[in-house]
Amino acid sequence: MLPGTGSPTRTSRVDADQSGGLSSGEAAERLARLGPNELARDRPRSLAWIVYEVLREPMFLLLAACGTVYLLLGEPSEAALLLVALAFIVGITIVQKRRTQRALEALRELSSPRALVIRDGRRQRIPGREVVPGDLLVLAEGDRVAADGLLLDARNLRIDESLLTGEALAVVKRADPGASLVAPGGEDSASVFSGSLVASGTGVARVVATGAGTAMGGIGQALGAITEQPTRLQQETGRMVRRVALLALALSLLITLVLGLARGSWLEGLLAGLALAMALLPEEFPVVLTVFLALGAWRMSRRQVLTRRTAAIEALGAATVLCVDKTGTLTENRMTVRALVPAGGSALAVGREPLPESAHALVEFAILATRRDPFDPMERAINALGLGNLVEAEHLHADWRLAREYPLAPALPAMSQVWEARRGGARSVAAKGAPEAIVELCHLDAAQAEAVYAQARSLAASGLRVLAVARARLTHAEQDISRAETPLPPSQHDFAFEYLGLLGLSDPLRAGVPESVAACRAAGIRVLMITGDYPETASHIAREAGLAEPEAVLTGAEIEALDEAGLERRLDRGSVIARARPAHKLRIVQALQRRGEVVAMTGDGVNDAPALRAADIGIAMGERGTDVAREAAHLVIADDDFSSIVHAVRLGRRIFDNLRRAMAYIIAVHIPIAGLSLLPALLGWPLLLLPAHIAFLELIIDPACSLAFEAERGDPAAMRRPPRRREERLFDTGMLFASLTQGLVALLLCLATVLALRALDASTELVRSAAFTVLVLGNLALLRGNRAASGLGFRQRLRRPNWPLLSVSLGALLALAVVLYLPPAQRLFRFEALSPALLLACCGAAALMPLLLALQRRQRPR
Repeated sequence: MLPGTGSPTRTSRVDADQSGGLSSGEAAERLARLGPNELARDRPRSLAWIVYEVLREPMFLLLAACGTVYLLLGEPSEAALLLVALAFIVGITIVQKRRTQRALEALRELSSPRALVIRDGRRQRIPGREVVPGDLLVLAEGDRVAADGLLLDARNLRIDESLLTGEALAVVKRADPGASLVAPGGEDSASVFSGSLVASGTGVARVVATGAGTAMGGIGQALGAITEQPTRLQQETGRMVRRVALLALALSLLITLVLGLARGSWLEGLLAGLALAMALLPEEFPVVLTVFLALGAWRMSRRQVLTRRTAAIEALGAATVLCVDKTGTLTENRMTVRALVPAGGSALAVGREPLPESAHALVEFAILATRRDPFDPMERAINALGLGNLVEAEHLHADWRLAREYPLAPALPAMSQVWEARRGGARSVAAKGAPEAIVELCHLDAAQAEAVYAQARSLAASGLRVLAVARARLTHAEQDISRAETPLPPSQHDFAFEYLGLLGLSDPLRAGVPESVAACRAAGIRVLMITGDYPETASHIAREAGLAEPEAVLTGAEIEALDEAGLERRLDRGSVIARARPAHKLRIVQALQRRGEVVAMTGDGVNDAPALRAADIGIAMGERGTDVAREAAHLVIADDDFSSIVHAVRLGRRIFDNLRRAMAYIIAVHIPIAGLSLLPALLGWPLLLLPAHIAFLELIIDPACSLAFEAERGDPAAMRRPPRRREERLFDTGMLFASLTQGLVALLLCLATVLALRALDASTELVRSAAFTVLVLGNLALLRGNRAASGLGFRQRLRRPNWPLLSVSLGALLALAVVLYLPPAQRLFRFEALSPALLLACCGAAALMPLLLALQRRQRPR
């Protein structure tokens, strides 16, 4: 047995039917018995481990230190209160971390590699982890092989096994159902291995090993998970946390020294210093960023958008250009043959009526140039045309055997298939491809070529995709390749092709595309359509989709003729790029980026990977995309729908807006807390805010900033404003100024309440109670005020309530009533019950907050 290929149970002979594959029941039983097809990975963190991580955070260490100081001061009740607060805050933090972990696990499951298998007699796309021994695995160019297996069928199949062998060149594979699994890297073997990449061709393999039993599993310990570099937001947040933490440390030491030296009470000074550190420490910043990015990615996944790199969430709100493929993204990728143009004849509309004899050869060889069991929608449409319109069975050749396939090549977008009759061994060659490629293969003269191009342009002007068809029986060396003993030439160019005609295929526009394009234009996002179709076809679809300047078409030939500066200037106008090849996409991305654009680019093929990687937001197609494209991309659109991309942009803007509001709230709410902790010590007043009070406020701040703001639906006008600037920072001057203003207003209201009561010779407990009440109510006003900044009107907020925010607000009010009016709680918090008049006055002071915030928003531009 090959080392690393698994146990005998995984490599035993399977009894799957080679044509229909396993049944769903057999696959489910094997999955349950043998386990999922995945390498060992880190187990989800346990509850105990999460608790341990939470207790290591600075805020909880400060709470523990405060509790120790209270015990040294002989006040066990205050220490017990801090322990209760600690338990509550630990509980809230654990809920946030578990929710984030569940969201990440769900994303991991959704974004796991996919595999195409044959089950129940039909092809099915399933998660790679659900592949089991005995499955028939369908392989195509660009796929990652999901499991180890043996080839039952292979057509021009070459596989890159460098991940296992280190060899740079792909190796040729041959079908041999009776072979045994051999070591990776050998030429002409029938073995395929998990993790390797299909470089070209197609094949079907019977799976013999999965999971840890594969060759990849044998070296799995060496394949550590790739750690992503911190995103720009994470770096910026980290800098802010470090700066504020240093400030908090310096001020805490200062207040400890001031109180220790001035009052001679070092323990009280230490308590005040710890309280100030708790008030200033911005431990919510990294938590909020993690929660927002994880839950934001999870929300996107519910709209069929899978996030592979969190940097894409940041970039979505700044995207200025969206480059999209036509087929399958703007259109349904559901082809139907609508017109035929036989050589030397006129166009024929395809309907329900039988086709005339003049079109039979064209259809016959179009079918012969198509795979028997195609996956491609265009090939399926051609097969359907033959089955539905050709009565004569001799034109379908169901008993012929495929002898050789000449695949598409970048330099020659045409493919040929050589068929051999089972009786007599006579051969026929059929080719289909782009009209210019077939014209080249047929060596038509200039007049003949121009006639073909004119007919192709006429079909393309009606929005049809155009293919040309040809046949061959002789090589240019006049050898009769119809005879089985004649060797086949190495290239398609070596056949003497005869031109047969054109096919026009329609691919209807997806529902909702014009509305989505209009939404992009309203949001200041330019949509560029990139297609390999004729300019006339592309222009027709662009007009239907509502793209700007659909007649200003840039072609692939023009791109190749332009230098970099010329391409930049040319991309300044128009929205259609036709006859484009995958290699052109990278130049387009780079040219747009040099112009200062933030570029989102879609792609699905192996050759699209460089452009996807270079784009600010690479978007791979989930249904028709190759594994290579998905691995290179930032986002994967599960349903290949353009409207899902627009939803992703909308969600990206919402996430960034809500994140800014949450960060602004965190900065604002810490200013009055820090002020009420610092100023009384500096002014010689009794301490107003004790560690227990700050812990109480943390019970409001933590869920509010991470859950309530994350759940906010966002500004309805978010898609009616231009993208934010690429260089715009999360903590920019405007945001910091607004936050400082909000915090200072709240602090001034609290200080005004303190000064008024001190002027009336109120007790320290009463002053503390009133200041704390204004602080809590002002905190809730900050929450409501920042939600009002989201752009939702009062009626909209009533119709679309933010339930986490309502829960936080009601919980805070109930807890405030308990600590103010329940005697045991009063004593623990060192409060005195407020009279109805004083309570009303405190509510009035806090009510000024929304008014002042509204005035502030009016004074500064949006």
